[in-house]
Amino acid sequence: MAAKTQNFTLSRRLGHPRERHRGRPVTPKDAATLIVLRHSNVGPEILMGQRSSRAKFVPGSYVFPGGRLDSHDWDALPGSPLAAPAEKMGIRRNDAKARALGMAAIRETYEETGLLIAVDGDIGNADDQTWRDLRRLGKAPDLARLTYIARAITSPYSPIRFHARFFMATYRLEDGDLGGSGELSDLQWIPLDRANDYTILDVTEFMLGEVRRRLKEPSTTSTPLFAYRLDRPFVRYD
Repeated sequence: MAAKTQNFTLSRRLGHPRERHRGRPVTPKDAATLIVLRHSNVGPEILMGQRSSRAKFVPGSYVFPGGRLDSHDWDALPGSPLAAPAEKMGIRRNDAKARALGMAAIRETYEETGLLIAVDGDIGNADDQTWRDLRRLGKAPDLARLTYIARAITSPYSPIRFHARFFMATYRLEDGDLGGSGELSDLQWIPLDRANDYTILDVTEFMLGEVRRRLKEPSTTSTPLFAYRLDRPFVRYD
């Protein structure tokens, strides 16, 4: 599919910081997010939680679990291969980084929600608390369950910036129960058709729309980039 660009304007939900960064834009840090979906008698539901009002990045917003790519995410071994192509993530010919981002998405989801998307396996010698926990459990991330759907880059006016890759996975009972570190409060399964009623950012609203599109068009291969030109968000489909 040929690349195309469109404006995306939701002024009341712009993901801008309270105070603008002055000077040269901060280099975005690589990050990964996992949108966990489950089907219930009320229809599809999305797992979200609220960030603390004291958080430095998007305080008070309801978000999907996720966070920054860690060096140990490169070292840990998955229990199944990642199917998502690296070129869709803005990292051409770097399958190792694509795999590390998938590992980060599952690790962050486990830390923040208690859900563990994994299979029996050996994660190797990665020296990080979460990976040590999985090693004791005899589990390794099940990357094959991840569907890559989009990426987003934070506004250049933000003093904290991320280049986040968004994955999606369907919840299974063996993934466990909600818990986590407490970094996200009010963890809950929110009906997809009500998620826009919560305090969310423009990028979150856009990703919710992508989930709906994926449910209607499961065979689609187009993946969007959500980014900003100065203070105006835009979306480019590849």
